[in-house]
Amino acid sequence: MKGRAAFTVLGFILLSFTSLCYGDLQVGFYKKKCGFKEVELMVRKVITAQFYSDSTVVAALLRLHFHDCFVRGCDASILLDGNSTEKNAPPNFSVRGFDLIDQAKAVVEGACPGLVSCADIIAIAARDVVYLAGGGWYNVETGRRDGLVSLASEVDLPAPSFSVSQAIAAFGRKGLNATDMVLLLGGHTVGVTHCSLLQDRLYNFQNTGKPDPTMDTFLASILRFKCPQNAAKDNTVNLDQNPKSTDVVDKSYYKQLMINRGILQIDQELALDPQTNATVMSLATGYKFSTQFGQAMVKMGAIEVLTGTQGEIRRSCRAIN
Repeated sequence: MKGRAAFTVLGFILLSFTSLCYGDLQVGFYKKKCGFKEVELMVRKVITAQFYSDSTVVAALLRLHFHDCFVRGCDASILLDGNSTEKNAPPNFSVRGFDLIDQAKAVVEGACPGLVSCADIIAIAARDVVYLAGGGWYNVETGRRDGLVSLASEVDLPAPSFSVSQAIAAFGRKGLNATDMVLLLGGHTVGVTHCSLLQDRLYNFQNTGKPDPTMDTFLASILRFKCPQNAAKDNTVNLDQNPKSTDVVDKSYYKQLMINRGILQIDQELALDPQTNATVMSLATGYKFSTQFGQAMVKMGAIEVLTGTQGEIRRSCRAIN
């Protein structure tokens, strides 16, 4: 697999990013706080083992991190169990990775109880899968605390059908600008989406009775075969339609957008809207995606964080102490 080969190469050519410091978060927050054991290394070992048995964990953990940060900030509120918690909001029904975060939490709790937050484990794990899947390494800022509230009613995430202006506004409410948005949507370089989320683009775009004219016609015909109307099963399609790069964190996603092969409506509109098309072109043709993606992930990871004495350090990621 290309991603695994890239991991071997990156062992020798390490892309290291200088990250900005946000609030009370800092790189190396846990350094020398767990005896002779390195907290981030313990988490990395758990994540790496899972990656080599199931590379879909890359998209799963990126999505988990995004969905957590966009509701009440990066406080691991998405991990809490309960009938009315964020987990049970419709946009989170297909979110995965909870068990893997539990595994990493169990390891660090066994080594240094009450020290490492679940929110930090999510951020560390997301960075690790980016690196494992061929993306660059970036330094994760840590020091988050875990939230005490998780409500399904508060889950309000940007929809795949959003216009660019709507998406910019949604990201702006979280302190992220248009460039951050384009970079973070680059997470769609890995993973899949369900046919139900692109049926309108394939069959009845904006109630015209016709396919979305901005989609490459050959791609549209292939997708109609994979996503027939009124199908009993909601099939999945790769978000990055480059078959050599579907599980690799790279700039291929942007290259696909430039040739009208975006899958979700918001993806394709990034390349068409004058507010974002220059950024898409720069990422597609340049060599800065890995560095800039890491910087955007660090910025997202600082959204509305709890630090100091706020919140708590959960003993179990699934329940408040």
